[in-house]
Amino acid sequence: MAVTLADVARLAGVSPATVSRVINDSAKKVNEELRERVLAAVAQLHYVPNAHAQNVARPRKSAVGVIVHDVSDPYFAEITRGLQRQAGAHDRLLVICNSYREPERELAYVALLRAQQVHALILAGSGYHDDLFTERLNAELNAYQQAGGRVAVIGRHRLVGSAVLPGNETGAYELGVRVLGLGHREVGVIAGPRYLTTTTDRLTGFRRAFDEAGVALPPARLVYSDFTRDGGAVAASALLDTEPGITALITLNDSMAVGAMAALRERGVRVPEDVSVTGFDDMPIARDVTPALTTVRLPLVEMGVRAMALALDDGPTPHAEHAEATLTWRASCVPPSR
Repeated sequence: MAVTLADVARLAGVSPATVSRVINDSAKKVNEELRERVLAAVAQLHYVPNAHAQNVARPRKSAVGVIVHDVSDPYFAEITRGLQRQAGAHDRLLVICNSYREPERELAYVALLRAQQVHALILAGSGYHDDLFTERLNAELNAYQQAGGRVAVIGRHRLVGSAVLPGNETGAYELGVRVLGLGHREVGVIAGPRYLTTTTDRLTGFRRAFDEAGVALPPARLVYSDFTRDGGAVAASALLDTEPGITALITLNDSMAVGAMAALRERGVRVPEDVSVTGFDDMPIARDVTPALTTVRLPLVEMGVRAMALALDDGPTPHAEHAEATLTWRASCVPPSR
C-alpha cells in the first residue's frame, strides 16, 4: 500500500501537521531536530508527497506556465532548452502550451494557467499587430501580477512584465549593410507573416540599411510567407518567376532560407554562384546545409535561461534585457558574379 503522511508522522514521532510543514517548506518553521526526524522518516519509507496537496499547501507554486507559438519549430525548441535548463536548476516544473500563432488560443491558455495558479507565466515569440488583442492580454496579465504572479516575455514589446528583447532590428540592419556592401543591388526579401511584430522589426532593419545605401527595395521583390521551410520554398519560386535577375535572397529566418535553397536547387540555380542566400536566427541546421548558411545569430538558449530567471526573480520592478544579435558569415553569401 502507498505510504501516507500519517505513516511518516508515526515513524518520526511527530504530528501530521509537522510533517506537512516540513515537506511543504511552510513559512511556519519547524525546529531543526524535528525537521531531521521527519526527513529521515521520509527517506526510510520512500514517501512521495501528493503533488495536488502540495499545490494547495504551498504559497509558492512549483510550476511555471510557458506559451510558445510551436515547440516543434527549431526557434522555440532552442528557447525551450534554455527555459528547461534554468527551471531544472530551481526545481521547477514547466507546463508548455502551443498557441500556433492563434491569439485567441494564447489568451485562453493564459486564463487556464492562471486558474492552475502557476508561480509564473512566460510568453515566448512574436507579438501581433492587433491593439484590441494586446489590450485584452495585458488585462489578463495585469490581474495575474496583482494576485502575486510573475510575468516574463521573449520578443514582445507591448506586454506587461519583464522582457528579453532579441536584437531583431539591429541584426537585420547589420546583415543588410554587409550584403549590400558586397555589391548586391538586385536583392529579394522573403518576409514572415505581416501580422507579426518580429516580421516588422526585421524588415525595419533591412529597410534602414537599403535606405542608407540608396538601394531600392521595390514591392515586387518583397514576398510575405510563413516562417517555415515550405513558406521559404514557395516564396523563392514566386520571386524567381517575377524577378529572375536577383543576385541575393534575404530571408527572415533559417527555415525559410533552407526552403529557398531547395527551390533554387530544383531550378538549377547555384548557391552562392548565381544567387546568394541568407537566413536569420542561426539554427543548428544552418551549419549543416550545403553551402553552410550565412545568418544572424540570436542566443536563443540563453534567451530562454534569462527569461526563466526573470520569471523567478522576486524583485519588485519588472525590467527588460536585450539579447544581442551577431552576424555569422558562411559560404552561402558572396559578391555577385554579374
